Amino acid sequence: MRPAVLNVPTLEKLVSAAVAAPSIHNTQPWRFRLDPDTVTLEIRAATDRGLRHIDPTGRALHLSGGCAVLNLRVAVAHFGWEPVTRLLPRPDEPELLATVRFGGTASAASTPHLYDALWRRRSSRFPFSERPVPAAVLIELAEAAHAEGALLSRPEPAATDRLLRLIRVAEHRNTADPDRAAESRRWAHDPNGEALGMPPETLGPQDFRERIPMRDFGAHRHPAELTARPFENRPSIAVLSTVHDRRTDWLRAGQALERVLLVATAHDVRASLLHQALEWPDLRDQLGQVPDDRHTHAQMVLRLGYGPEGPPSPRRTAQQALAEEPLSVAR
Repeated sequence: MRPAVLNVPTLEKLVSAAVAAPSIHNTQPWRFRLDPDTVTLEIRAATDRGLRHIDPTGRALHLSGGCAVLNLRVAVAHFGWEPVTRLLPRPDEPELLATVRFGGTASAASTPHLYDALWRRRSSRFPFSERPVPAAVLIELAEAAHAEGALLSRPEPAATDRLLRLIRVAEHRNTADPDRAAESRRWAHDPNGEALGMPPETLGPQDFRERIPMRDFGAHRHPAELTARPFENRPSIAVLSTVHDRRTDWLRAGQALERVLLVATAHDVRASLLHQALEWPDLRDQLGQVPDDRHTHAQMVLRLGYGPEGPPSPRRTAQQALAEEPLSVAR
């Protein structure tokens, strides 16, 4: 495929693809800037949309940014360019998470099914069926994570039980902590025209059996206030981790997470993210020991299965994401 001309409609499509990525509490903590001289898109952290209490180190913000970088890479390749990516390219500009330069013609190894999947990918916080995910699909998901420098492990049943207990502890802590609870409630609301946050229809119910600790975004202190339904008896859980735990590792983990989610979407496998225990250092440290005896740094816990497609969350437009930078490319 020959590269397209980078005009305003193409640029807006590329940024819209990046913005379609998942982000913690749908904060969409990124901004984009085009350098027309080098034909490079910069992905910058929107720290004003960071979660000061839930994500004080910015790790989840970097994961979210990494997801956007992966989507942008997929879209750039779809339009015929080779995406040349650099992470944290300027140490004196810590808010600059990555750059993606539009290189020569994309290689034949590009994966068009991922471009289609990025528009369809949604988190599903609803009960899944008892139908198992085929082993071949699980292997493909692990390979997708490995391609981005991360590990995707599936703990054995006993380790899964321990992992779910850690997440349950974290969920109780989140609900009881007034600052974190208030921050969560701020982003769980009827958007009323805003393109950020979690509308009520996306939040999903709680597990009636209290086996799978789904996040209570409203931070209710009384479980009777929450809608509850029975979830799957044996959830399919996977842990995404990295060997190191630097900012670059967080960005790589975000790219790995999104590649896993896109491959899952291409196979019609639903996914929800169980992030609660990763927000507490002592619990996160224990998560890194769940899959096996090696100590790794857990970056995300995924629940996989077959079930209803999650409703779409609102997204900012490409014009909004590029609002700080005038669109000056050719039409």
